[in-house]
Amino acid sequence: MKQRIYIDTSVFGGYFDEEFAEHTIPLFERFKNGEFKLLFSTVTQDELESAPEQVRELVKSLKVESTEFLDTVDDAVNLATEYINEGVVGQTSYADCLHIALATINRADFLVSWNFKHIVNVQRIRGYNSINIKNGYRQLEIRSPREFERYEDD
Repeated sequence: MKQRIYIDTSVFGGYFDEEFAEHTIPLFERFKNGEFKLLFSTVTQDELESAPEQVRELVKSLKVESTEFLDTVDDAVNLATEYINEGVVGQTSYADCLHIALATINRADFLVSWNFKHIVNVQRIRGYNSINIKNGYRQLEIRSPREFERYEDD
């Protein structure tokens, strides 16, 4: 079974960002080759509405059979709210919390992001996962696109 990878909005934007493209483009190639199932959500869709046209076109270029769309449900809202109430992040990071909650309740194998301040951060990951475990969910693997780099043997 293919691994299911939830990506947040920063990864879509990273495709066209000079600083992040080196590691983001190969990840999207792996999605396009069908190596992984790409999960994204209503939260991502809402955030991408104001994105540059090239980013929106990237989303449209993805094959339907390689993607899975997740709706925001009450369980995700409740879990995201708990992350904030427990002080993992502040109220201004609610959308980030929704990404994490959606990936968690939908049993994503990974959540991938370039957001090191609020998501790909050891202290935050521990906080999110302690709340996930407390609520009966498994731990969520949170990584950057860099960790999906392929290294060919010479």
